Amino acid sequence: MTVNGLGLVVHGGRAEAVDAARTVRAWAAEHDVRCTDIDVWHDGGRHSSGEEVAAAGDPDLIVTLGGDGTFLRGARLAARNDALVLGVDLGRVGFLTEVPVCSVREALDAIREDRYTVDSRLLLTMRASRRLEVPADMGRLMQYGRGPLLPPPQVRTDCQEDIDWGVPLHVTAVNDVVLEKLSRDRQVSVGVYVSGRLLASYSADALLVATPTGSTAYSFAAGGPVVSPCAEGLVFTPVAPHMAFNRSVVTAPDEAVGLRVLERSGQAAVSVDGQVRGVLDPGDWIGVYAAPTRLRVVRLAPMDFYGRLRERMNLTDAPAAVADGTPAPLWSLRTPPPGDLAHLSLPLMSAEYAEAKEPCADPVDGEDGAAPALEQPDLPRHAREGHNSP
Repeated sequence: MTVNGLGLVVHGGRAEAVDAARTVRAWAAEHDVRCTDIDVWHDGGRHSSGEEVAAAGDPDLIVTLGGDGTFLRGARLAARNDALVLGVDLGRVGFLTEVPVCSVREALDAIREDRYTVDSRLLLTMRASRRLEVPADMGRLMQYGRGPLLPPPQVRTDCQEDIDWGVPLHVTAVNDVVLEKLSRDRQVSVGVYVSGRLLASYSADALLVATPTGSTAYSFAAGGPVVSPCAEGLVFTPVAPHMAFNRSVVTAPDEAVGLRVLERSGQAAVSVDGQVRGVLDPGDWIGVYAAPTRLRVVRLAPMDFYGRLRERMNLTDAPAAVADGTPAPLWSLRTPPPGDLAHLSLPLMSAEYAEAKEPCADPVDGEDGAAPALEQPDLPRHAREGHNSP
């Protein structure tokens, strides 16, 4: 890939992130690549999304140096600019980031030499019954640990406003859109609709709609399912609902989820990826649906999502199962699948990839200097795309 412009999103509170940023800038200077530092803060507040996009310029690649929170900021910018995003891990959980900080230079070399693949991730956007606003007394939103507070999203000019379908908003969510109670002592009452049909009316602390990527974030903490990032769909999860039905519902990507604040409910805050963007009054609604654009995430080796799930969530085996023996692999990941399994596109784990999982190992070099190859016959529609795909 020819990298002409590179955007850099850095967690300035981490010394190792600042040091890694120097490495990225030095690499960019060596290869005559325009490098832009994207500072999302100014004068103690946050830029609007439009200001962030303007600050990014026109990058081909955005590199984030921090944890998953830093990655989310960079990912939204990448989606708005149709750029690739590479996450460098400096956080505690690290579901989204790709490479350890000590391998950032090698990772950039791999991208420049086309030794990578791209994961295409579903994103969310939304419409609302009106433009979102925040109260003049913004301290009410920030109490009890809420925040950070961002300016309300702008209205999209490329989409038509409609009395029935509401106002299209400039919102891109990588993880989730959340409707949460504004008052600590009162739950919010919300009617939930799927494709325009009433599912149920909830009284809850919050109601959220997550992407498969976001299923391991707030939705997971609220008891929602873990969904493969390769899957297509929306995950609706109620948070502490005061009703017998407290299960998540997984919808198809073309089934919009509507959330209407009931007439005698209190106000509700709208958060996008953990950032408060506005307040809804009783009678207001939002509709959350799959965005027309996708997030394009750089992968330098096959993603072992379930191995990462076991590691990051510190999953342990049942004591009785441990006493009954050690499980052996059901299928060998080092050999091609037989013909009747080929359509499943089971990933092959090469020796080079296994070595790359070791801390601070080179995540990109194979035995001949190329990335480990994946055999992917008859790929299903949700399989990862190649780096030269549109």
